Amino acid sequence: MAWRCHGRTHKEQIDQLKKSGIIKSTVVYDAMLAVDRKDFCAATSDPYRDSPQPIGSNATISAPHMHAYALENLKEHLQPGDKVLDVGCGSGYLAACMAIMVGEAGRVVGIDHIPILVEMSTTNTRRHHSHLLDSGRLSFVEGDGREGYPADAPFDCIHVGAAALDIPKPLVDQLAPGGRMVLPVGAPNCTQKFFQIDRSGDGRVSKKNLMSVQYVPLTDKDKQVLR
Repeated sequence: MAWRCHGRTHKEQIDQLKKSGIIKSTVVYDAMLAVDRKDFCAATSDPYRDSPQPIGSNATISAPHMHAYALENLKEHLQPGDKVLDVGCGSGYLAACMAIMVGEAGRVVGIDHIPILVEMSTTNTRRHHSHLLDSGRLSFVEGDGREGYPADAPFDCIHVGAAALDIPKPLVDQLAPGGRMVLPVGAPNCTQKFFQIDRSGDGRVSKKNLMSVQYVPLTDKDKQVLR
């Protein structure tokens, strides 16, 4: 069950996520197993606890079960060659997993408005996955993720790792036909909705509420630092 998928080791935690039924596919299992969470939350003494962990700058790395839920929901849009945007990339963990899933022909951009987090994501990834950065398959950039990343748009897949008050229109506009976005929406410190946004091949946009969640807010840079 969610919040009970703890492990003493990285593999033990991923196996627990699979045993619980949260990880359902081999491709998600392999991607999460390939990226050790400990590399991306070095400040905590318990990296394999199934809960959010602080990473500095009033940001967190999401709980492992939420990473698994997101990857399972997005896996058809994380195919070899797909282009991905990870908004609020934090410590870089999920972006690294997605970069593995999209393969050598794919591209993942992680964006965060806190410079130290962008730098941290790069450092964390270089510990064991420098090839993702060196090849250009994965990059981390500084910017306001609520505005997306027009330089590489449109995206087959968009993941948002913090809760917006409303669904940001620029992100919907940068979703490619046939693409999917998942994001939490709602006020801080309240129960929020985890939405799936799909753009059909003819451009129509649909919205589905997947579950209730609680994430840190997707907010202005100054407000985040001062929280």
